[in-house]
Amino acid sequence: MRKMCIVAALALLGAPGVVFGQEWIEYASREDRFTANFPGTPVITATTWKSEYGADLTGRVYTAQNAAGKYTMTVIDYAPVEQMLTARSKACPPGAETCRGVAATGLGYWKNDVRGAVVYGVWKLMERPGVTATHLMWNFMDLVAGQQVQLTNPDKSRTFASVYFHDNKLVIMEGTVPDGMPEPGLFQQSLGWLDAEGRGIRYQLVYYSDPDLPKPPIQGRPAPAADQGRISAPGAPQ
Repeated sequence: MRKMCIVAALALLGAPGVVFGQEWIEYASREDRFTANFPGTPVITATTWKSEYGADLTGRVYTAQNAAGKYTMTVIDYAPVEQMLTARSKACPPGAETCRGVAATGLGYWKNDVRGAVVYGVWKLMERPGVTATHLMWNFMDLVAGQQVQLTNPDKSRTFASVYFHDNKLVIMEGTVPDGMPEPGLFQQSLGWLDAEGRGIRYQLVYYSDPDLPKPPIQGRPAPAADQGRISAPGAPQ
């Protein structure tokens, strides 16, 4: 994985009010399938999340903080979405599209909930009271597609956030720094992905959240069978 401690130190040279001596570590969560650099071991707390189409989901928030800023990783488990929204669709009005179960959207729109999870995650960041979005861009990390947004908060601090969807998990990274401090590049650029065995992975094609397609192949490994995953890039091997 990325080793960026030297970069962090250089980025903070000359930054007023920064206390040195706090070691950045590469933290790995096999349960949530990611690695990232934090200033010390993050504190993990449970959280809840209501998806765009109304599924009540659970997740974890990983938080660490130093003199230069606050760094959080929110990971929401979208695996129950299909079951939850399919069950909810049984109570919708007769003849409604969500009851008929259109193949492209899924019962209760569960497929669209997965496809739109990244956009919805960005929107939840942008609708916070008093924030101003200053930049929004498409991005990927190790070929997992997502979006980045830069926000200015009411207290003039800045939040640099990235949102991705990998292996049925919505991942929201937020690095918030006081006004005048360097952007949290060490944190943002350190994100990596793990497989079920805890090994670092990178895909051969851009990985998009689409429930109707298999995962793209991983670099150095053969393409998975079509029934081994549901999320991939358009045109991935079928």
